[in-house]
Amino acid sequence: MTPELKHETVLLNEAVDALVTNEAGVYIDGTLGRAGHSRLILERLSSAGTLLAFDKDPAALEVGAALARADSRFSVIHDSFAALESHVSARGLVGQVDGVLLDLGVSSPQLDDASRGFSFMADGPLDMRMNNLAGQSAAQWLNAAAADDIAVVLKEYGEERFARRIARAIVSAREEHPFSTTSELAAVIARANPSKEKGKHPATRSFQAIRIFINRELDDLADVLAQSLKVLKPGGRLVVISFHSLEDRMVKQFIQRKEKGEPVPRHLPIRDDMLKREMKTIGKAVKASAEEVERNVRARSAIMRVAEKLV
Repeated sequence: MTPELKHETVLLNEAVDALVTNEAGVYIDGTLGRAGHSRLILERLSSAGTLLAFDKDPAALEVGAALARADSRFSVIHDSFAALESHVSARGLVGQVDGVLLDLGVSSPQLDDASRGFSFMADGPLDMRMNNLAGQSAAQWLNAAAADDIAVVLKEYGEERFARRIARAIVSAREEHPFSTTSELAAVIARANPSKEKGKHPATRSFQAIRIFINRELDDLADVLAQSLKVLKPGGRLVVISFHSLEDRMVKQFIQRKEKGEPVPRHLPIRDDMLKREMKTIGKAVKASAEEVERNVRARSAIMRVAEKLV
């Protein structure tokens, strides 16, 4: 890995401290990335421990394959964590997992590698796929989608106030010249977006929204949250690090629902043990320290939530 693409794992010790409660346990790193969390988890496990990691990104798979060759306790799967349950089931480990870690969003190496097309900061092909070997690229979608569909994505996944205006500008621009690079898209969005926020590029929200849509990030998150309860053992931990409000809201609401248990009619007499509560929150939401943010500015928006399976 070149220095330019070096990755500093966010909330490294905090996440692994919360996750690993049994040194001989079975653990899952749902987003391997450059294996920062995975390496520390392995350090905390005994020879009887097991770690299974997932990632869509072929570059992450190379890192995982090297780690698997060096440590027999570790294995990696080239797939989305949305397929968690099927892979865990194939290994006969459903209900036996001690912890699931999810470090959401895009990694620094992905952002910093212009050839991946995630960032408007450097020109590159307009791709944005976590798995750049399969599926529809951002350019393919933007060059064919209806303005209304683009506007919905920008509004729902980017919380972009000027979604319709930007969507119309994208459709108009592609009629003259189909999009192929990140700089072309960023320039069109910048011209169409009348909001000039200090310290924030006008294309920030739109690029985030398109990336989330192309990679089904929120759909995959909803899937893996539900599946995590099925694979965890009682007392097993779910640790999730989010980087924007849409993800964190989903995680927070999921944990809250599982803490409250099944809804019952008001005023109906019912014992607390009949509510079928499935999880409990462990501690408060954790954010990166000032020292970590100073070292790594991308940690400033990180928030970690931890929950434990009850039954």
